[in-house]
Amino acid sequence: MLVTLFRLLSILPLSVLHFAGAALGWVVYLLSGSYRRRLKANIARAGFTGHLHEAVREAGKNILELPFIWCARPERVLKTATIENWELVQAALDSKKGVIFLTPHLGCFEIVAQSIAVRTRLTVLYRPPRKAALKPLIEGARARDNLLLAAANLSGVRIMAKALKKGEAIGLLPDQVPQEGEGVWAKFFGKRAYTMTLSAKLHGMTGSPIILTYAERLPLGRGYVIRFVPFEEELGSDPVDQASAINRGMEKLIARSPAQYFWSYNRYKKPDGVDGPETRFDQGQT
Repeated sequence: MLVTLFRLLSILPLSVLHFAGAALGWVVYLLSGSYRRRLKANIARAGFTGHLHEAVREAGKNILELPFIWCARPERVLKTATIENWELVQAALDSKKGVIFLTPHLGCFEIVAQSIAVRTRLTVLYRPPRKAALKPLIEGARARDNLLLAAANLSGVRIMAKALKKGEAIGLLPDQVPQEGEGVWAKFFGKRAYTMTLSAKLHGMTGSPIILTYAERLPLGRGYVIRFVPFEEELGSDPVDQASAINRGMEKLIARSPAQYFWSYNRYKKPDGVDGPETRFDQGQT
């Protein structure tokens, strides 16, 4: 039924979905106390409280645009996206060292992979949804021609490393909370968050350049602008320093369009089996 609903919604114009999504954002914000508290706390911590109302609307658009992004015809979806600064990516691809794309939960991150995959082969890190009913929908939407999925496990890491060594591109969500043993505690907007170390490890193994990217949502359902931005932070060699550098890069990217970050995401949660940030801090991490 969910797949059918998404396919039906995908018929609607993007402008209609975004208009309804903005209303949905306010409904969820007003009805869910836990959602409202987390969103307000996270956006205030980052210093973007002035964008609160817009962020509520954008969060709703993020949800209702998914049927269009996942289920509409690929050519119809891609017509809504304008690419900015692709020459940065092409230069990296031409170097034959591979490319590591880092895309935070900013704007319409789902359309970024599709837009890259029509220009070059792309392998993205994928964690199956907890709800089994969503698995066929999400996997069917994300696994397309030239767009490959690598599971978030050791086998998937090997697939991504091989892709980079062949000069291909990979994509990760660096602000997604990793599982036990896959991250370190590093500051994100002033508070320690469990942060993945995989992107820095892959960079160290292969020398592949890191490029930041996001799709800014245009007003009135006019589509998206996909932007590619060079990663300019010094990674260093310590895992915590590396994670902190990547978080700083994400903070600067989010500051470009703060209302479109998914502030309700539980970025500061403690994964099962992981010592809390206080324990890590006592051992010398910052």
